[in-house]
Amino acid sequence: MNPLVELNLALILFLPWFAILGVLYWMFPRRPRHTARKLFDGTALLLAFTAFLLSLYWSHAHADPGYGRMWQQILATAVGYGVFLAVLTTAFFVRRRWLRRHP
Repeated sequence: MNPLVELNLALILFLPWFAILGVLYWMFPRRPRHTARKLFDGTALLLAFTAFLLSLYWSHAHADPGYGRMWQQILATAVGYGVFLAVLTTAFFVRRRWLRRHP
């Protein structure tokens, strides 16, 4: 397998799912939709994607190769997906609390 594809395999496979989750996060709730909310949502999505990439490359580099090359992919995928969801979930609840205080 091409080393560049191997390093980014989890990204390639999860990109469509992250796009779906990102659109759902961006679209709901529909109101209020002001500039501060758009900035918050955009920053949260960018932060979630950046955290995914950092954790993906970190876990890929630190996986024990003694368990086989596939273990690097499994660990990178599991850690990266968990980090992406953790950041997006945190942003969801922070945004929800913020919108309730400032309608």
